[in-house]
Amino acid sequence: MSCENDVTHRLGTVEEVEAVVGRPASMIMLKQLSALDDGCLDVLARSPIAGFGHRDSAGTSRTTFVGGAKGFVRVHSPTRISFPLDGAADGPASLVFLLPGTGETLRVNGVVRRGGFDVEEVYVHCAQAVLRSGLWQAPAVAPPAPEVEDGPLAAPGVADFVAAAPFLVLSTWDSSGGSDTSPRGDQRQVARIVDGRTLVLADRRGNRRADTLHNLLSDNRISFAALVPGRNGVLHVRGRATITADPAVLEPLSLRGIPPHAALLIDVEAAELTANDAVTRSRLWNPAARGEVPDLMALASRHLAANSPKGRSALLGIAERVPARWLRALMNLAYRSGLRKEGYEVAPLEVRATAPQADPVREVRVVEVRHETPSAVTLVLEDGRQFDFRPGQFFTLVTDIDGEQVRRPYSASCAPGGTRLEVTVKQTGRFSTHVRSLRPGDRLGVRGPSGDFRVGTGHDVVLVAAGSGITPVMSVIRTLLAGPGGDRIALLYSNRTAEDVIFAAELAALGEKHPDRLSVTHVLTSRDGRLDGPRFRSWTRELALGPAARFYLCGPEPLTEALRRTLEQLGVPDDHVHAESYASSSTSASTPVGAATPQRVHVESGGRAVGTAVVEPGQTLLDAGLAAGLPMPYSCTVGSCRECAVKLLRGQVSRQTDDGRVLTCTSAPLTDVTLEV
Repeated sequence: MSCENDVTHRLGTVEEVEAVVGRPASMIMLKQLSALDDGCLDVLARSPIAGFGHRDSAGTSRTTFVGGAKGFVRVHSPTRISFPLDGAADGPASLVFLLPGTGETLRVNGVVRRGGFDVEEVYVHCAQAVLRSGLWQAPAVAPPAPEVEDGPLAAPGVADFVAAAPFLVLSTWDSSGGSDTSPRGDQRQVARIVDGRTLVLADRRGNRRADTLHNLLSDNRISFAALVPGRNGVLHVRGRATITADPAVLEPLSLRGIPPHAALLIDVEAAELTANDAVTRSRLWNPAARGEVPDLMALASRHLAANSPKGRSALLGIAERVPARWLRALMNLAYRSGLRKEGYEVAPLEVRATAPQADPVREVRVVEVRHETPSAVTLVLEDGRQFDFRPGQFFTLVTDIDGEQVRRPYSASCAPGGTRLEVTVKQTGRFSTHVRSLRPGDRLGVRGPSGDFRVGTGHDVVLVAAGSGITPVMSVIRTLLAGPGGDRIALLYSNRTAEDVIFAAELAALGEKHPDRLSVTHVLTSRDGRLDGPRFRSWTRELALGPAARFYLCGPEPLTEALRRTLEQLGVPDDHVHAESYASSSTSASTPVGAATPQRVHVESGGRAVGTAVVEPGQTLLDAGLAAGLPMPYSCTVGSCRECAVKLLRGQVSRQTDDGRVLTCTSAPLTDVTLEV
């Protein structure tokens, strides 16, 4: 079926569209603003993601999702915002902001200019698209995809995604080039495949504003980005659309015998399925990541009252006095009635969450930033609760830098059990540089504790640290010295210069306070040469250690491996040696190179099937598993901690460890795989 040639009842004029759809009530248009008010700013501060429609310099229509964290938009004024933009975006563009768990959306139209976005129109969109799609509910079982032999929709994974996608954001342009991006949703699947080059999209009854349909009368170019609940992939489609009221097209789209009043037939020019960073980082499908959100219907009512030319102050007063729960109850009844008239069997009265998922990220406040050396600072963090961990374990700090969520693991340097957590960070890369800009009152996310670098008691404790490797070691020292035990502690600490020694004054003070329990030996490589096996061997002999002594090594991997070999030569049993090696935090795991098509990951535990997830091209096993609510272990997500290591039972992956395990945070599937967690 061709959009241009084989369609009857094609709608090509405003009169024909309004004869089918109707004309919007005047109050619908009164909800529109020309600038952001305080309510809109509240939505922008809480929304982690937005659909974004724009055209590139060649005039090609494109729609995608942007964001990744709450407040990703920077507000410069009521008519000027900015966010990380595709360099190709320039000219008229539009946004639709989503609040996970909420039905209504906020639509913002304007122009991309000079690296920012100039706001021209703002209004709240009703919840029908989200409610129809069940976007925030548990994913439904997708119907089988039709066989597609050729055309853009025959690309790997595309037909399956179309069959499973109940929601999309759709971009169109008016006669003057102005952009509009609106949400569309439908029961089970929002678009249906006619053939390898054609999609049909039902246009069901709404507020009759019909921006999309009116735009298509003057410019038939169209693009959309589709979502499947539980998946981090996005299907990007562009092409040209025709509006039809042809019964032969509408009848197959019927619900309980009730067809839509119109449909869009889309002649697809391109279709691409990719993992989307904004969807991944915003944790859309995780109810635990959602917080309190403003009621957008109450916001729309205030906009209506403020714009009413007559009785404006009276309407505004009424809107402000009506309890939000009453307004919400009335709107839920209206939604139920409207959805029933469209043929929906169950009209949800509220947006239900997907299956619960644990999300152990804690939001903490920076209490103090203490400078230890010119290149190292200690962050003192609190959230009113106790931090329980074992000395030597680490926490993962989570923050947003330039609109991107970044995670890095850092060892606790304080003793456990208090209501304040101290982590000491040496400046080596992007994250640590950002940490130095933090001030008291700033907020971070913290995940953990994690790690197996834990020190026992009842024996001599030999500690070796290099550079920032002192941070877990310092937690050990503080904890042991505060306890009742009489363990003897010996520290060998290597740095380039005396200026680089973290905790220098405190180590000296503790050595003077506990001369019979703590000895500290410094190696300054600029003065003494590098710490190596012979120097370490000589130092251990001077300690006159007993056979029960335990050795704990923390530093760069080449150093810890060299010291391990020395201890082996000295006859120290393997189970008496514990090492924590690290790489520079300036490096991070590169994007995994996996299969060019979506692959399935099956997760088992103890021989029992736990669940299945779809891994999009360019996505990690961990991201896909977490999006699907699977119990995937993880911590730092950058390949440093090995907390996410699992056993590969079947299939092939892009990266395995020396012992044959898989770091799911940095590995992608090459085939369908089965993992043991």
